Amino acid sequence: MRGAGRIFDIISSFFELNRKAPSWYSGRLWMLRIGYYKLFREKDKADDWIWIIDHTIQFGKEKCLIIFGIRQKDLPPAELYLRHGDLEPIALFPVTRSNGEIVYEQLIETIEKTGVPKEIISDHGSDIKSGVEKFCHDYEQTSFIYDIKHKGAAILKRELKDDEDWCQFIKDASKTRLKVQQTSMAHLAPPNQRSKARYMNVDKLSEWGHNTLCFLDQQKDLHNDKATIKQINDKMDWLNGYRQHIEYWQELINVVKITESYVKFNGIYENCHKDLESEFPDLRFERIKDVRDELLLFVSNESKKVSGNEILLGSSEIIESVIGKFKNMEHDQAKSGFTSTLLNFASIVGKTTKETVLKAMESVPTKIISEWAIGNLGKTIQSKKKEMLKTIKNGTKPGLKNQCQNV
Repeated sequence: MRGAGRIFDIISSFFELNRKAPSWYSGRLWMLRIGYYKLFREKDKADDWIWIIDHTIQFGKEKCLIIFGIRQKDLPPAELYLRHGDLEPIALFPVTRSNGEIVYEQLIETIEKTGVPKEIISDHGSDIKSGVEKFCHDYEQTSFIYDIKHKGAAILKRELKDDEDWCQFIKDASKTRLKVQQTSMAHLAPPNQRSKARYMNVDKLSEWGHNTLCFLDQQKDLHNDKATIKQINDKMDWLNGYRQHIEYWQELINVVKITESYVKFNGIYENCHKDLESEFPDLRFERIKDVRDELLLFVSNESKKVSGNEILLGSSEIIESVIGKFKNMEHDQAKSGFTSTLLNFASIVGKTTKETVLKAMESVPTKIISEWAIGNLGKTIQSKKKEMLKTIKNGTKPGLKNQCQNV
């Protein structure tokens, strides 16, 4: 926002407009007002809503349940490639504690906005899973679909977590990264491993191992500088010990990715597992054939929740994308916990037309943003920090006050 404010200054000066540019804080408030308008504008009440839900956590004990929606009739006619503009913000529920009962109550409250949904899709976080299952027990017309990306990650975690070779491979790759990242071989450095959701990104490390082995094999046939080749081999030769393991991991990951990709772009429909089965190549390893069969059974069971020619979403990846964009907008402000910027979850989804902006500016005064923040967030971490600093500045004892002033 500060950058946008400066750009307004540059444009105003360049074209000699003789107008004051809006401050960055005004731009921030405009976005929050648009988010508030989108979140609370009247939704169509229908029986074909699909709710995409997830929890997001920042700093402290607060978490927020996010509910986005899309009508079944508005799903893309070909591949189910959803964009941020396709989603409608339905609800934001910031809370200091959460469990299945609380999630259930939040879902019941959301019915007032859209009616009972056709589908709820999410990961199987314990709070969400418990709350959604109770909701679907009460409303049998709602199908609970498990996000295929998280299902695939759960299978990879099970297969790799206790694999001693994989665990050692990760350690060796981390050591190699430290050794080469500030050398002429930095281009060969393994990808950095995420501490969270690491089993959703194992393909990058496995692919690096495969590509680096191919590179090492090519070096043997090229007349490169012998000193350079020796230097590379000294740092990378350990990969040869994992050659067969990498082939196994590549095939395992490929089976999971084929399933994820198919379900993501084609959705869940009646007997879709039969079409998925034809997508798999011939497999070499018996254990991976078992994994393929497990995934086919999972998709088959999900498809039984569909009737007729209906198509349901099989992936909630779009909500992960929105959360990622939101955190990128916040940068270091996320370390202050949730603030009124939560409303930006609503401002960055849905179509933002001139008409949308006009209605938001006309119907949402600035004071409503403050009232919403106080009513839903209470005292934020940032406000508590300010109170603490104010107390320190004022002091409670003369000696302490003088010491603080001297500091």
